[in-house]
Amino acid sequence: MGEAGGEGVLKRRPVGYVELLRRNRDFRLLWLGQVVSQMGDWFDTIALYTIALNLTGSGRAVSLILVARFVPSFVIGPLSGVIVDRFPRRTIMIASDIGRAVVVLGFLFVRRPGQMWIIYVLTVLQLALSTFFEPARTAVVPSIVERNELVAANAISSVTWSVMLTLGAAIGGIITGWFGTDVAFVLDSLTYLASAALIASITFPRRLKREKTKLTVGKALGITDTIEGIRYVWKRPRVFALLMVKPAWGAGGGILALLAVFGEKVFPVGKSAATGIGVLYAARGIGTAIGPVFARRVAGEGRKRMQQWIGFGFLLGGIFYIAFGRATVFVFALIVLGTAHMGGSIVWVFSTVLLQRTVEDQFRGRVFAAELALLTLTMAASNYIAGEMLDRFNFSARAITVGMGVLFLIPALLWFITERWWDTGTGEHADDTTEPSTQIEVEIV
Repeated sequence: MGEAGGEGVLKRRPVGYVELLRRNRDFRLLWLGQVVSQMGDWFDTIALYTIALNLTGSGRAVSLILVARFVPSFVIGPLSGVIVDRFPRRTIMIASDIGRAVVVLGFLFVRRPGQMWIIYVLTVLQLALSTFFEPARTAVVPSIVERNELVAANAISSVTWSVMLTLGAAIGGIITGWFGTDVAFVLDSLTYLASAALIASITFPRRLKREKTKLTVGKALGITDTIEGIRYVWKRPRVFALLMVKPAWGAGGGILALLAVFGEKVFPVGKSAATGIGVLYAARGIGTAIGPVFARRVAGEGRKRMQQWIGFGFLLGGIFYIAFGRATVFVFALIVLGTAHMGGSIVWVFSTVLLQRTVEDQFRGRVFAAELALLTLTMAASNYIAGEMLDRFNFSARAITVGMGVLFLIPALLWFITERWWDTGTGEHADDTTEPSTQIEVEIV
């Protein structure tokens, strides 16, 4: 199934979401693994925020947890991309899941403010393992689905992430509030093990054998492959532009730290900070679930329209984050927060699909690892700055959120202004499929 660079591929009508899950066993198993592991991840996240706020009462502590979640991908990203392109991707994903199942149990030992360092260290380890898992998962999707199924597959993944965010944040907030953080961590560990078992049942197509070359120090350390990946991207302006989409969104990622503060101080729900945080994250999840489904129906699956909607996604995020920062009514705040994240999910899904369609299999691991590394770098910087502005410079959460919204408008304008310069199609897969069609065409790429 799927496509391989340089071979003829078929363009068929886009498929429905239920149809794809029903007929494609391997994608269904990959999706089920995502369901269980991401549900546990949000239990874990809410529990960590709750511990940090309870032990320290500091917005900076929450920001440092987010920095610890983001930095590993930037540091390890180049190596993880090389490994994902060099070794079996199923093995990488299973090993990552098992490793994370062990690591998250370490959070059970945190009991005092002086032990916050344990949270930071374990979070770095947990996300270091995720740095190998996520590029591998994204890279294998085009190998287990057909070309005309890519948008549906990525939309399903995005909606699943959103639903798990909504349910995981809401249920995780309730469970953490009622039963304590220990239960959340144990459940998260079990979900990683379930994900590993599901991925072990998937049959992946055999990949093309890599050309054998003389082993050198640079080859052994991954330096040669990393340089090869950089040259690949540099010679393809469209790939480079798409690669920068998620990092640009990550520049406004400090909103994640701010939501914890909003949930505790601006829009508290009940007696526990976890409940307020959970409700806000649930609203975020609903918006991200709606975004790609809405955009797919309006924009179709053609390259040009998806590219345009990436710009519109940034505009949605910017305008409605500004509205969220100024909202005083809780219900209105939830609506505009969800709408802002509709924009984010449109940006995420369409940029992922366009990269999967454009980049050859032998480079996908490195490209998606580089994307994740740059994204986490901008997210880490944004969250750190947000925490410093809260604690050191005493800016209000509302003012910082409005500033984040304004920041999102900059990549939107740059995207529309520069598109004609990088969207040449030279040396890249052209893909202008637009509307559903029952006619089968053969495209030589």
